[in-house]
Amino acid sequence: MKRYSNLFQQIIEFDNLFKASKQAEKGKRYRDNVLEFNYNLESELFNLQTKLTTKTYQPGNYKTFEIKEPKPRLISAAPYQDRVVHHALCNIITPIFERTFVAESYANRVNFGTHKALQRFTKYIRSSHYILQCDIQKYFPSIDHEILKSLLRRKIKCPNTLWLIDIIIDNSNKQIPVIAYFPRDDLFTPSIRRYGLPIGNLTSQFFANVYLNSFDHFIKDKCKKYVRYVDDFALFSDDYIFLEEIRLVMEEYLANLRLKMHPVKTQLFATKYGANFLGFRVFPTHIRVRTESLKRAKKRLRKLQADYIQGKITKQEVSHSINSWVAHLEHGDTWRLRERIFKEFKF
Repeated sequence: MKRYSNLFQQIIEFDNLFKASKQAEKGKRYRDNVLEFNYNLESELFNLQTKLTTKTYQPGNYKTFEIKEPKPRLISAAPYQDRVVHHALCNIITPIFERTFVAESYANRVNFGTHKALQRFTKYIRSSHYILQCDIQKYFPSIDHEILKSLLRRKIKCPNTLWLIDIIIDNSNKQIPVIAYFPRDDLFTPSIRRYGLPIGNLTSQFFANVYLNSFDHFIKDKCKKYVRYVDDFALFSDDYIFLEEIRLVMEEYLANLRLKMHPVKTQLFATKYGANFLGFRVFPTHIRVRTESLKRAKKRLRKLQADYIQGKITKQEVSHSINSWVAHLEHGDTWRLRERIFKEFKF
């Protein structure tokens, strides 16, 4: 397996740091911390370059907040300077790993995403009798630092790049507590090992794909009909017994990564009953929007409507948000639903 060196100079090149700053500001351009950084952009980037070159760079503290929907999660926001560093790092190392990822992994990848994942999921549900739908329990809080670092070192041997990767991983803030025991653990193992990545970091999203990459290849060798989006994945087959048996095999493999499948959300059933995936309920004959997704969408529309009436957002911003939402709904059989909703919400 080829391992890459001499990457750090590419990461800290001024052009790459400048590109990273433009990537980091997308959707956040007028926030105070971004405006402050951009006011003396060239100076800030040269200062950041010096910190990285001399290895005096130290990540700042996260701001954390909890969201309740679609499920309770702790979201961590890194300081803006750190987000620039995350983009600069990923610009260089992502292509190295990207070519090793399977085509069935759809999250946080250019030219992949939710809609293509939904299309593949729909194709498989229409051509299979059974589905084994799986969810990894507390995925981001469970990612083991030692294992993650070893996986990254399989492709990267540049010492300075590994220093930067390690400092980002080691600076991860505390996540939702996960106490889980695996074979060969003693009583203190779960409390000694460091684990958990902050949801919200670009690097965390990338590391999450690296962490399950070997698992993806392992499953693809056994089951051709496979789709994964972050920690949600599904296998399809006409053979019920095969899916029963492979579930046990997957549990054993994931234990080597110190991960567990969710005991309730992991289910094996006939595809004719339909399955939830990425906000939709997918049946062999049609696709519906999930009730929970519709409730969240209506809540966002009410806020959009109120903000527009109060002059907080422009007509153009309203149009952009609605068009994005409609484009998402169009992947389901939702024509009548959209017609009904837009009678209810007038701008």
